[in-house]
Formats: sequence, structure tokens, C-alpha cells
Amino acid sequence: MKKTLIPTYLKVIAVLIVSFSIVLACKDKLNADSNNQETILTGEMNLFVDQTVESLVQGQIDVFESQYKAKIHLTAKTESEIVNDLLSGKTNMAVLTRRLTQEEENYFHNKKVIPRISHFASDAVVFIRNKSNKDSLIDLQDVYDLLHEKPSSLKSLVFENPNSSVVTYMNRWAQVSNKKKNNIYSLNSTKEVMEFVANNPDAVGVIGMDAVAEPFPELQSLAENLNILAVKNVKNKMSSDLYYKPNQANLGKGLYPLKRSIYVLNYQGFAGLGTGFASFVVGDIGQRIVLKSNLLPITIPERNINIRKEINKK
Repeated sequence: MKKTLIPTYLKVIAVLIVSFSIVLACKDKLNADSNNQETILTGEMNLFVDQTVESLVQGQIDVFESQYKAKIHLTAKTESEIVNDLLSGKTNMAVLTRRLTQEEENYFHNKKVIPRISHFASDAVVFIRNKSNKDSLIDLQDVYDLLHEKPSSLKSLVFENPNSSVVTYMNRWAQVSNKKKNNIYSLNSTKEVMEFVANNPDAVGVIGMDAVAEPFPELQSLAENLNILAVKNVKNKMSSDLYYKPNQANLGKGLYPLKRSIYVLNYQGFAGLGTGFASFVVGDIGQRIVLKSNLLPITIPERNINIRKEINKK
């Protein structure tokens, strides 16, 4: 049987075509990788956020994404859930109202990951009451006594979630455990607490300041029917004779007693989008967003005032 011989020049052409195809495929892959590569200002990132400061962080993300080719996927959860997700490797970026404990951070130290922690704002735990109730004051001594299940002038307190950062903060403040207590109730969300208080004139809700300082549009009508109570500190504590509202001035002066810090916790282990976002929120624009949200920025953005010698007359 006669063999068919392929001319040498055809073999060369075939090799060149295959080689050229491989080069093009590699180039396309490199371009795709380049387009998907995460830098400090480009790419995509998952960010788990304490649900009590979701409004503030969403505002930061909206502006950040409008300025850079970046996409940040926000997931709002309770503090306990986020800490568990960090320690199980489900996320490496979070916004919480506390830093991880040394025991919790050991997980990342063992993985040789250096944490980058950015304190960018402060808010507070606040008490809310129906506007139809004319009592706009609350004494922290009564709150303390109720949490310790002692006689108190308060009938009850309503929290948003047993695993929320607000509950953790108040238990730590009162030095009590997280066990179930008489006359202390928990619902499922901040919205549910606001709805409950709006429908029950004698109820006192306990939530994060962000929810009422700059509420989401769907919570605006609820917030308008609620009073944020002025707080009197526990006896023998600083400024214990006066009542203070949770506003920027009182937070800045340290007069409001239930102040919380808000942090970006970056455990990426490299200079990625988390680094860029953290730099943004502590920078001038990010701090202006905090200020506009009626929370306390870490640095007060500068305001330039132009003084003119003459007033233009029309």
C-alpha cells in the first residue's frame, strides 16, 4: 500500500498555525486575568458588615464604586455570625464595632496573616421611645438594674437580636452574661424593634445609632415617629448629673456614655481592594460621608472659608 507523504512546507505551516493559536489563547487568558485581577482600586471583594452600621457602610461603598472600577458585595450579618465567618475562612474583610480579641486573632497569626485594622468612625448605642410618650429621658442606672434583674423604674427593654453587637456591648457594659433575663426581649432586626416601639408607647428599644441617624429610605417613616432618648450616666460616673443626647458633639467630647468605635478589619494578607477601601473610608471623602451620616468621624474634614473684602452688589 502506497503511503501519502505530506510535504514539508505543509507541516511547517501546520506547526505555525498551532503555535499561533496557543499564543493567542495565552494572550486572551492573560488579558482576562488582568481584567479580573484585584488591586487596591479595582476588582471585586466580599465585605461582611455588622448590620447595626449597614447604612453607613453602604454609603461609603456607593461613593467608592462611583470613583473606581471596583465592586464590593456587602453582606449584613450579626456580630457573632461575622466573627464566626472570619474564623472559619468564609471571609477576610469585615466591618465591626469592635476589634477581634487576642484569642480570635491567633487564628490569623497562626496563618502568618498580618491584620490591618482601620478605625474610621464612632457611633453609639441609643434608646428609642414612641413620640407619643412625653418622657424623652432615660437613666442608665435603671438600665443597669434591669439588666441585673433588680428593681427598676423601667418595665422592659427590647433589643434587635440576641447575637447583635448592641446586645454584646450592653452585656459587657453592665458586666452580665448573655443568658435570658426577665423583662429583656429580643426581636430579629432593627426594623422590627422600630416597628414594635412605634406601635407600643411604653416600650423602650435599644439599637445602634446608625439606624436612626441616617436611616434607610424604608425606615424613614418609622424613624420620624420615634424619639432618641437623652441619657443620664450611672451614679459616680463622669457627668452623671446631666442627660446627654447621642449626637456628634457629645460623642466627640466624650459626654455620651455608650459610644462605640467602628472598624474595617482587613485580613486579606495582601495589598488588595480591602486596603484601598480602608484607605478611602479614613480619607477625606470617607470622613465627610461619616460626618454627613450624623456619626462621628475620626478626623474632622477641613472647611475652606473664603473671606472677601467686598460684597458683590447686583
